[in-house]
Amino acid sequence: MSYQIALSFEDGITRFVTANAYETVADAAYKSRINIPFDCRDGACGTCKAFCESGKYDGGDYIDEALTEDEAEKGFCLPCQMVPESDLVLQISGTSEMAKAGATTFEATITELSWFADNTAALTLAVDNRPDLKFLPGQYMNFAVPGTDTARSYSFSSGPSASELRFLIRTAPDGAMTTYLKERAAVGDTLPLTGPMGSFFLRDIKRPLLMLAGGTGIAPLLSMLEAIADGGEPVSAHPIHLIYGVTFDKDLVELDKLEHYASVIDTFTFDYCVADQESTAGNKGYVTQYIQSEHLNDGDVDAYLCGPPAMVDAVRKYWDAQGIAPTNFYYERFAVGSAASATAKAAA
Repeated sequence: MSYQIALSFEDGITRFVTANAYETVADAAYKSRINIPFDCRDGACGTCKAFCESGKYDGGDYIDEALTEDEAEKGFCLPCQMVPESDLVLQISGTSEMAKAGATTFEATITELSWFADNTAALTLAVDNRPDLKFLPGQYMNFAVPGTDTARSYSFSSGPSASELRFLIRTAPDGAMTTYLKERAAVGDTLPLTGPMGSFFLRDIKRPLLMLAGGTGIAPLLSMLEAIADGGEPVSAHPIHLIYGVTFDKDLVELDKLEHYASVIDTFTFDYCVADQESTAGNKGYVTQYIQSEHLNDGDVDAYLCGPPAMVDAVRKYWDAQGIAPTNFYYERFAVGSAASATAKAAA
């Protein structure tokens, strides 16, 4: 029996290691040449202290000075002592550079390029060593734009178990990636990808979920839903509701996928809205107008949001105005044509 351990570093880079039966996380990391910081390896110093986002484990033996009972109850752990009993996601103190675990670069080949409208592309890629590219649903990769010295960041819209990788790309006037996709890109082209990166990813489902997406910010939420539908994430009786907002009708993408997930995930429902008042959509306006009290569950809800900075700010103001904040609020801001996603997590 072996388990996959995701090590999420402070600089947003995630590396995966495999822990065999009765093997500590620190030993598994060291075997993969990832140097988690520690001084003692005996549960005595607390230098390797990490936070477990999800999964089950035997905490091992340690002294209270290294890890207090209160810390352990909150989810803190000592990788030098803990033995996994399931797949785990750990937040590691320090950067990947410190641990000599920098992001990996993969060569990907374009297998399909399609357009929803003139402003949104769907890019499908194949990677020869696909099993080596492990990621958490919601994370992103950095793309090196061919023929330029420019990098762009895009979130996976496919789930971690998909055989090919899929990304949604919003174009920008005179943008480097836009120019490449519209003028030069062809099936068979190769693209260097670096990652995975980002702390915006799906945690264990312990309470109802409220998902909010703006434009192509729907991509990482689709990745999360695919993981849930595929059984890669635990499905419980907790409801999952998604509200998807765009500016114009032509900006709506992947509604068929949302319909599919609604048919295979019993607890999943969704709404969408269009800001343009000339829209033919039934719901006109902004995402916050369609958040209902039942979606907030008196604050006992985990919220995931991916959208432009103005949307993130509007939702935060909405929480304040309602006087009800989610138990956890995970969000990722993005700007079209940005060199890197700005990812953050806030616990209300």
